[in-house]
Order: sequence, then structure tokens, then C-alpha cells
Amino acid sequence: MFSRIRSEEHVFLTACIIGAFAILSSTMAKNPVLNPFAESLGTPEAFMGFIAAASTLPGVIISFPAGSLSDMWGRRKVLLASAFVFASAPFLYIFIRVWWQLMLVRFYHGFATAIFIPVARATVAEYYPSKKGERLSTFTSATIIGRGIAPFLGGALLAFTVWNFQILYLAVGIAGVTTLFLTVTLLKEKKVTAVKRSSPIPDTERIESTASGWRTILSNPYILAASTTEAAARYVYGALEFFLIGYLKNVALLDPSLIGIIMGMQLVLIPIISPLMGRLSDKIGRRIPIAAGLIISGLPLILLPFVTGFLPLLALSVMYGVGLSTVVSSTPALVGDLTSRESYGAAMGFLATVMDVGQMLGPMVTGFILATFGYSSSFFSLGVILFGFCLLFSISQKS
Repeated sequence: MFSRIRSEEHVFLTACIIGAFAILSSTMAKNPVLNPFAESLGTPEAFMGFIAAASTLPGVIISFPAGSLSDMWGRRKVLLASAFVFASAPFLYIFIRVWWQLMLVRFYHGFATAIFIPVARATVAEYYPSKKGERLSTFTSATIIGRGIAPFLGGALLAFTVWNFQILYLAVGIAGVTTLFLTVTLLKEKKVTAVKRSSPIPDTERIESTASGWRTILSNPYILAASTTEAAARYVYGALEFFLIGYLKNVALLDPSLIGIIMGMQLVLIPIISPLMGRLSDKIGRRIPIAAGLIISGLPLILLPFVTGFLPLLALSVMYGVGLSTVVSSTPALVGDLTSRESYGAAMGFLATVMDVGQMLGPMVTGFILATFGYSSSFFSLGVILFGFCLLFSISQKS
């Protein structure tokens, strides 16, 4: 019994460590560097959103299948594939000379996170069925530690090197190679496997079981409601992460190091808050934390266009981060509650797919709003979306 618990803790700790380095690498490739890098390449303003969205398209394509494959073949094999992309993609940025090349590299880089997140979440949910909220939110916190460090480190590098993008992407590459090394050395095949079976299952039965799991997931309105709610949160996050940097640079006229602090502080409290919210949702249910998080993260977006000072912007950024953490700590656990253990990979893959649709559309749509109406309308539209989905989610949970 003790050895089994120790094995589970090893898998969980390993997933958290790898997650932190993986998301550090992927986030530092875009925050705060992607917007100014795209501008330096002469990207047309209307296509800036497409640059931001290119990395989320792979999530729409691959997350659902990747999660299902990990159910069938084991988590480690699929995690290794994502780790290879984490390690190889950053070095391609160094050779970019025109804006459409940036879009292609962003597309390739997006496969790393698209594969990693649903499979890692499925691993955690599989090992901790009675503590999904707490453990999944703790794992999310580990990834957000990496996500939170990235803007500080990226902003400092850009300030120190006077906007030298190549040096920054070398640093991104080091973090990506570290992710691959950790995945190869720390994850053992016997530790991270598919759901244990009493006897081997033929491939045809596996395919039929997977198809049945897909039908169950796709026909469940509560899974759809939870997934689209996270998609709305990610729609806003994807747009804000990209265009807030432009606002801070071009309107607030802040130094890159201060931009890095604001973008980093947006996430710095999440590793503390997220596990607490996950534990709370295990006790009181998922609906209240999710609805409250949508409201808390929506309010700063309405106020944002009226603020240009560093400290007020920092306060709004922190408030938004608190609301976002409350949402994302509970939605994966809610999806896990609504599916069977044998379909965790597929369910988390479906959640990631819908989530990435939102995160892909966010910067694309917001880019057109920004080009037409400006920053005020762009940020206001993001706040309205969060309030609207708060209402829709609350209604769906009562039906």
C-alpha cells in the first residue's frame, strides 16, 4: 500500500516539474516577445491576431486524439512526442525573416502544449479520482509557475539585450530541451501507463471502446457546458495575453521590464490560489467557484481602458489572474467528475480541444475589433464575454 502511494506521488511530482518547465518554455516564446517580434517583421495589423492564434490551432486538431491515444497506448509515449516539440520548436524562431514564417513556427510549436496538457491532466485524474479538484488545480499551479516566471524572465532578457529576439529564443530553447530531458529521465514506462487492465485487449475492442467513449462525451451537455465555459475564459486569456502587451507598450508607454512585471503578476498568485480553489470545489461543488471566477476576471477588463499608470495596471492584472485561476482550477475537475476513469484521456482531450478553439478565436476576433474600434472596445468585448458565459453556465448547471 505504501509503495503504491509513493509511486503515485512520484508520478504527480514528476508531472508537475515537467509541466513547469514545459509551460515556461512555451510561454516565454510569446510573452512578452511575440507581439513586438511580429511588429518588427512588418506583420499587417489585421493579421496580428492570426500570429497569436496560430499556436492554438494544433490544440483543435490534436488534443482530443492525443488524449484518446494515451488511454489506449499509455501516457509516456504521448508525453515524449510533446516533449520533442518543446525542445525543437524554439530554435526555429532564430531563422525567421518574414512574418508568415513566424505563423508557421507558431503552428508547429503549438503541438507541444496541445498534446501535453490533456495527457498530463488525464494522468493526474487517473491517479487521484477522489481528489481531482485539488490535484488537477495543483498541477495547473505548477504549470502556471512556469507561465508566471516567463514574462519576468523574458522581459528582463529583452530589456538587458535591448530587444534582441534571437537571444531570448535561445533561452526558450534551453527550457524546452530541459523539458525533453526531464521527460526521458524521470518518467518511467511502468509509472505512466494506460489504465490498467486485467488482460490484454484486442485493437478492435480498443477502437470500439474509444469510439463509445467519444460518443458518451460528445453527447453529455454538462461536459459541453463546462468545456465551452473554459473556452470562453481561454478566448479572453488568449486575446489579453497578446494585445495587452501592445497596449502597455504603445499606449501606457511602459519599459519592457515593467511590461514583464505586469504580465507576470497576472499569474503570480495563481499557484497559491488555484489549489485552494480546487480543494474548495471538491467540498462545495464546481459551479460557485467557476461562476465567481468569471465575474472576478471580467471586471478588470471593463476598467482597463481607463488606466495607464503602472500600479493601477498591475492591480487590475492581479485581479484578472485571481479570477482566471478560480475558473481553470475547477473546470477540468468538473469534466473529470462527469466521465469514467477509462475515458479520462478522451475527456481531457475534448476539454483541451474546445478550450483551444476559444483561445484561437480570441486573438483573431479581437484583432479585427482592435483594428476597427481600438483598445477600449476590444477590452470591453472581452469583459462582456465573461459575464455572458457566467450567466449561461449558471443556467446550464440548474437545468
